[in-house]
Amino acid sequence: MEPSGYLPIVLQSLVALGFVALVLIVVPMLGPRRKGAKKNENFECGIESQGNARIPVSIKYFMTAILFVLFDVEVIFFYPYAVNFRAMGVEGFLAVLLFVAIFLIGFVYVLRKGALDWEK
Repeated sequence: MEPSGYLPIVLQSLVALGFVALVLIVVPMLGPRRKGAKKNENFECGIESQGNARIPVSIKYFMTAILFVLFDVEVIFFYPYAVNFRAMGVEGFLAVLLFVAIFLIGFVYVLRKGALDWEK
């Protein structure tokens, strides 16, 4: 593949980074600056905060969330294959099978370790 084939991706990345920089730098300058005790309080859906926010949460919740993100991001990598599966042929199909096999091995490992058992 020629380097000029990457030009649209580079341009899109530059535009995205420029937009992020613009939003992070310009927007705070444009907005109002009002400080006060009431303004700095925590606010959650109109309900006043009560007690300590540092309530212990089971590690099972965090493990489930992390594993969801891990196995959900895996799906993103199927998109290039789905777009080009005919052009990739049997070699591409075997590569995707290997990719899926590695994630299935990881999933079986997680199941055997009991990371998704909420009853324990």
